Amino acid sequence: MMKLSLIIPVFNEKESLPELLREIEEVCAVYGYAKEVFFVDDGSTDGSWEVIQNLAGACADVRGIRFRRNFGKAAALQAGFERVTGDFVFTMDADLQDDPAEIPNFLAKMAEGYDLVSGWKKNRHDPWHKVGPSRVFNRMVNLLSGLTLHDHNCGLKCYRAAVLKEIRIYGEFHRFIPTLASARGFRVCEVVVQHRARQFGRSKYGMARFLKGFLDLLTVTLLTRFGQRPLHLLGGAALFSLLFGILCCVVLFWSNQLVLWLWNGSLGPHDFLAIMMVYGMSLLSWLGTVGNFFIQFSGMLFVGGLVGELVVSNSQSHGGANYSIQETISMER
Repeated sequence: MMKLSLIIPVFNEKESLPELLREIEEVCAVYGYAKEVFFVDDGSTDGSWEVIQNLAGACADVRGIRFRRNFGKAAALQAGFERVTGDFVFTMDADLQDDPAEIPNFLAKMAEGYDLVSGWKKNRHDPWHKVGPSRVFNRMVNLLSGLTLHDHNCGLKCYRAAVLKEIRIYGEFHRFIPTLASARGFRVCEVVVQHRARQFGRSKYGMARFLKGFLDLLTVTLLTRFGQRPLHLLGGAALFSLLFGILCCVVLFWSNQLVLWLWNGSLGPHDFLAIMMVYGMSLLSWLGTVGNFFIQFSGMLFVGGLVGELVVSNSQSHGGANYSIQETISMER
């Protein structure tokens, strides 16, 4: 029997949890899936943990993980990733906007040989101030990462267990799991999913998440494209900086020669045009400082690239969780 592991981060969503579990059980019963459901309480203050305890007491397939405080969605997902035992792993949000009835569609796509299937909320039931920036963000991710998806940030995803053994997320990197998986050679695709309107509570995400997402996008781009060869990035920047610095010095040299020629040439100091040209050329003296700066900066970048190469070549994986668990329920390990 196919076994599914479902990881559901929870932050103040106590009203929706019983209904979400009921829908999951209904789908698994119809299709004959074995399951384990991980509710990861990410520092809720509304009594969500008490609801999870009650659900675990009534259903042997429910697992509960409670953080000491709010560590973020990436930490909640990582805590679940490290403890799942299923053949396929699903992640979904706890607010009932993700429909568990989509599970068979994801598995059908996985049967085509994909390693990760991401949801695409084609018709979103969110306010415009979330939809607009999200579309801009997705286009930026597509451009910089090379992986084209319509909705990188959809919470509903399905993974083969092998994917999670090679990827570790922290900070806000949960948005970029498909990008990280694709960079390691896993096959990634997306399917259109039904996006339902929120029934309880309110969204936990504001405009600040897009700024964080942009900064994390730069980090992910560096990790996926230059993580194993930092000198290619820093060395290229060093070469550009060196050439720009040399160009500034050449322009300064020839401008000084032109100033001397004008001042000592046939045109006299009484000639207004000559005086203005001499004065204008003298303003270029700052190019010497600029050129010297970029030449020195190129050396710093090059050295930084070499140090980065040494760090990468000698680095080894290290443990240590980016979260702290207060208690668990029905955990096998």
